[in-house]
Amino acid sequence: MSSVNRGLRIWCRRAWVRGVEAVVDEPELSFAGLLRQLRAHARLTQEELAEAAGVSPRSVSNLERGINRTAHKDTAVLLASALGLGEPVRAVFVAAARGKVPAADVLAARQAVTVGPFAASATRSLPRDVASFTGRGAELSRLLGTVDSLTAAGGVVGIHAIGGMAGVGKTAFAVHAAHNLADRFVGGQVFLPLHGHTPGQQPVDPADALASLLLAVGVVADQIPPGAEARMTLWRDRLAGKQLLLVLDDAAGSEQVRPLLPGAGGSLVLVTSRRRLTALEDATTISLDVLPTGEAAALLVRLAGQAGLSPDDAAVAEIARLCGYLPLAIGMVARQLHHHPAWTAAGRAAELAAAVDRLELMATEDLSVAAAFNLSYAGLTSEQQRLFRRLGLHPGADVDGYAAAALDGTGLAAARRGLENLYDQYLLAEPAQGRYRMHDLIRAHARALAARDDSADDQEQVLGRLLDYYQHTAARAGALLAASARPASAVRGTIPAAVPVLAGPEDALAWARAERGNLLACLDHAARTGQRARVIALTAGLAPLLSRDGPWAEAISRHVTAVRAAEDLGDRPGQATTLINLGDVRRATGDFPGAQRALDQALGICRDLGDRSAQAAALILLGGTRMLAGDHPGATTALTEALGICRALGDRPGQASALLQLGLLRIATGDLRGGTAALEEALGISRNLGDRLRQASVQASLGMVRQQTGDYAAAAAALDEALDICRDLGNRQPLAVVLIELGEIRRVTGDHAAAARDLEEALHICRDMATPHTLACALRSRGRLRLATGNYPGAASDLQEALRICRDIGNLGGSAEVLNSAATVHRVRGDLHQAEACNQEALGLARQIGSRWDEAHALAGLGRCALTSGHTITAQHLLRQALEIFQRIGARETAEISVELQALTDAPPAAQKS
Repeated sequence: MSSVNRGLRIWCRRAWVRGVEAVVDEPELSFAGLLRQLRAHARLTQEELAEAAGVSPRSVSNLERGINRTAHKDTAVLLASALGLGEPVRAVFVAAARGKVPAADVLAARQAVTVGPFAASATRSLPRDVASFTGRGAELSRLLGTVDSLTAAGGVVGIHAIGGMAGVGKTAFAVHAAHNLADRFVGGQVFLPLHGHTPGQQPVDPADALASLLLAVGVVADQIPPGAEARMTLWRDRLAGKQLLLVLDDAAGSEQVRPLLPGAGGSLVLVTSRRRLTALEDATTISLDVLPTGEAAALLVRLAGQAGLSPDDAAVAEIARLCGYLPLAIGMVARQLHHHPAWTAAGRAAELAAAVDRLELMATEDLSVAAAFNLSYAGLTSEQQRLFRRLGLHPGADVDGYAAAALDGTGLAAARRGLENLYDQYLLAEPAQGRYRMHDLIRAHARALAARDDSADDQEQVLGRLLDYYQHTAARAGALLAASARPASAVRGTIPAAVPVLAGPEDALAWARAERGNLLACLDHAARTGQRARVIALTAGLAPLLSRDGPWAEAISRHVTAVRAAEDLGDRPGQATTLINLGDVRRATGDFPGAQRALDQALGICRDLGDRSAQAAALILLGGTRMLAGDHPGATTALTEALGICRALGDRPGQASALLQLGLLRIATGDLRGGTAALEEALGISRNLGDRLRQASVQASLGMVRQQTGDYAAAAAALDEALDICRDLGNRQPLAVVLIELGEIRRVTGDHAAAARDLEEALHICRDMATPHTLACALRSRGRLRLATGNYPGAASDLQEALRICRDIGNLGGSAEVLNSAATVHRVRGDLHQAEACNQEALGLARQIGSRWDEAHALAGLGRCALTSGHTITAQHLLRQALEIFQRIGARETAEISVELQALTDAPPAAQKS
């Protein structure tokens, strides 16, 4: 008997001892069964094997189905080469193909494949490197660089754990890297499948794997000792002083890999696994993600092989996106296109997009993406499987421990452990600490499993717990971020067992921003399923975030939907809340009439209900809106009433908000001292509350008024503090206001370059967030800066755009201010007629709204026009009126006007003209 057959019989006897009974069915003992198993073991389709061997797919199919029971020797040799078989396995395979090996030896050979020696029966046993390998340049460079360091160190065993989700291309990458490195490892290159996730097979026992490795390095079967410890000792002894490249594919875990590692000799081990091998000491981890967009498109085009198809085609990009940029999915769709020349990429993209179950379309022959995912799922415990299915039901994109606890109905600690276990299995990614995300295709698979294994009632309860959690926590966050301490909308449903601690507005804002996508997704789910009460509550919880961050069009749409839901339910408190929130956002967009209508309606409902806290909230917003619209008396009435209610209720946040608006109103009407007093009181309350969000807004306003009074040092200090807070908290809208005021200070103090930088940043924020009122202020300030630097055309353009915005939104005070600045530009350019017209219009608006500040500037501008025209007496009269107002309000312009009047008084009588 040959040594090959003797070795195989030894393997067969050992398999029998382990309880693996031979199948006596003749087809199972045939060459057809052997070929099928070897091809599956090599992870090749029939078409891929045929292409590699240079034979027809029909030949491979006929051999595997037993239509042709034997093969020509040349065909068998080609197939053996394509399968990467080395001696002595190659000889057995070729003999079996010719029908010259007894059935028992074929059975032994097939059993040997199950435990490993066929895959590693020689020291040159790497599978072929696929020609279509695409991308992974950065990961490969990192690996090669590490190997260079290993070589320099000498005698060190390098271990690389290559991990990633199913289908991401771990084995392809390891094989490709091994081929690139093969010439550096003269001791050989051995590929050993460990079958951690092979259908119908248990993971290879380390003792059996060691036997395979010993055979690979030339130890005859009779000399392989029993027991893992003895085999490990012999294995490491045989590798001493050698440089071997060992690829351990599809490891089940670190405990399976650890006994197989060489002890010394400068070897390199590449381990692929669907688990994070965190317990594998000294291993360098390479976690493979899905392909970048361009590389995914290139892979699709390369595998599809359709003439005229380009990575730049929109349909190619869409297929890659719908495949989640996962190489396995892309390869399957590409092969479908390759074998269906009549199909188009655009047509397949449309079919994938329209499919209810996209995974069903991602299959070829006996392979599918869903089957690959199922192998990972099958390795989970029942509790982990349940959590996996329930995570797939989440309407949003990511999840933390609290949301997972709500979904799974468990405690926080158990939920976090469950998430970590799924992360370890590469079923979840962790883009930020404590936040986990499913790949789109894995999420689709989880939902499909939930639909298959869980009842509709169970799924509804899971989602109900999740919505209860988000609704409850959003209500808490919204209350902390609201302008006043009014109670949140009534929250129905079960109070979740685990909720994050939100100690103050900063925690609330951070939580709301982190969960924004999930909250909106849950809100959309509630709207789709007709849960109107949840729509009202979730929108109310989101309102402060939408008010801060926008986008305004989306915010308005969602608030309008919530208003309608409250009306349909007859929920009067809900109507009041939703209308207040709608008015707030309409004000931010510059729709002052729409904002006032919503807030007036809300105020009426609040008065009917006797809800004084909600009245105060509506009045604060209404007062601010009236101020911007130029209705200063109406604003004063609303804000004074709001402040009184907040004081009576002991509502400290509400008092700070009302005082902030009152301070701005007093400044707008020329009462700088009264405005400063209100702002300083608001600042004290905000500091006592630890409310840095409101502190920033108050400090920005104090910086503005101190700049107007000429106290530039104090103004800069206030604005710098506000700037730090805004940048720290990511508050973009207040940041724009701070930058505008800093730009003003730097302009008047001569630091034009810094002013330009501040204003450009402010303009970018305003245009990005679409805040018309603040955008007009930024344009006005940049126009003034350009005027100061002699860029008169640029100044005129900025001021013209600012004036258009103010007129569009009905901002009378803003219009007056811009008109006065535009008049200065016209005057210095010599167009006195246009300058006077602008100052006269500004004067009319200022007197209409009671803005003493803008009135004084208009009078000063008219006086300077008169002086330029030679009408000295008229100029003196107008400038004295302006001076009187500036003196009364304590503005910095007092000194400037005084100097101008003194110069006129000192001028000789002949120079004076009426």
